[in-house]
Amino acid sequence: MQIVIGNVLSAADLKVIRAALAKARFVDGRATAGFAARRVKNNEQADSTDRSLDGIRKLVTDRIRGSEVFNIAVRPKTLTPAMFARYVRGKNYGSHVDDALMNGMRTDVSYTLFLGDPKSYSGGELVLENPSGDEGFKLPAGSMIVYPTTALHRVARVTRGERLVCVGWARSYVRDAARREILFDLDTARRRIFAAQGASGDYNLIAKSTANLMRMWAED
Repeated sequence: MQIVIGNVLSAADLKVIRAALAKARFVDGRATAGFAARRVKNNEQADSTDRSLDGIRKLVTDRIRGSEVFNIAVRPKTLTPAMFARYVRGKNYGSHVDDALMNGMRTDVSYTLFLGDPKSYSGGELVLENPSGDEGFKLPAGSMIVYPTTALHRVARVTRGERLVCVGWARSYVRDAARREILFDLDTARRRIFAAQGASGDYNLIAKSTANLMRMWAED
């Protein structure tokens, strides 16, 4: 399941993050790519050893963790440290799949959190390569796209301006993407019923089923 989540970052958050990144040292993004992805990766990343960025890494992680939609869609157990990527004119990232293991952690879900105004650059869409056809995403600043790490994807070439994003990965308590989608649908229905009826009999049955499926499928 892929899902767009809006307003993960506020305007104030974005101002703080952009100011910090304006002073950051960016390095060749190929340094963190696998042997195959290294051939198609053409971007820059904020130096992961720069401790001055710890504050905005924590800010991003806190905001993502605080998103109710993210939590019920992903069921996150662990997140990788936030990574900030920059694409200036001519930069792109060819078709690839993300590594299955990062920092010793299995990766189940990927995210791209957009930090720049989409009108400030041309190109730079995140393209998910689905069997039904390619789908491009270029979201408002502060919004994110979340998708299974198993998906082939690419970043279209930037032809004007600068694309600034935060990317990261999650290990989910529920490894299987289809099961995560079932839980998401049930949890969404449960919350809608509660909003309309309170703790009704229907609500209790769906809440029971959601909790019991989580017990069956979760890897703690």
